[in-house]
Amino acid sequence: MILVDSRPLDFAAILTQDVEVDVYPPNQTHSPLFPEDRLQVRDIEKFVADGHLGKLVRDIRLLGIDVTYDPTAEDRQLVKTAGDEERALLTRDRRLLMHAAVRHGYYLRSQDPLEQTLEVLRRFALGSSLIPFSRCLRCNARLEPAKKAEVLDQLEPLTRIHYEQFRRCPGCGQVYWSGSHFDKLRARVEEIRAALA
Repeated sequence: MILVDSRPLDFAAILTQDVEVDVYPPNQTHSPLFPEDRLQVRDIEKFVADGHLGKLVRDIRLLGIDVTYDPTAEDRQLVKTAGDEERALLTRDRRLLMHAAVRHGYYLRSQDPLEQTLEVLRRFALGSSLIPFSRCLRCNARLEPAKKAEVLDQLEPLTRIHYEQFRRCPGCGQVYWSGSHFDKLRARVEEIRAALA
């Protein structure tokens, strides 16, 4: 948020005389001034990630956060998606965030996926809105409960014998169940939550 003589202005404002300019960071929570006029809102819950952030995308989807991702998308596609769908653009490319059409975005400082995940959760105050295991890790759609009979043809023989509860992605058809891989995913969720606390 930028205040010029206690009035909110955007980056297009031109200063023509001596004025008092105050600049507030996106995460500042104790400023009561003009919360609706911030240059970047803090309550965004939808994202688009550039092609270099595959591990971050997996973590974010694992936590139930809506993030679109196409590793082959060009910059102009990312900018268009961010604008059209009102998503914040996540990237490690500073130039990408300089496009005039990018209204909300975040430059990730770390190259470590866990640290990147924590950066996003903290920057956008998402800690209380996590719903782990609710999104497809492949395509981002919300998972739906599925009866075993409906997904039987997609299961391996041992899975058919040992598991009864399933979820399916309505977008790509991927089937999920609490197999041995689930313990690793749950451990990742707990690792993120512990680091966030």
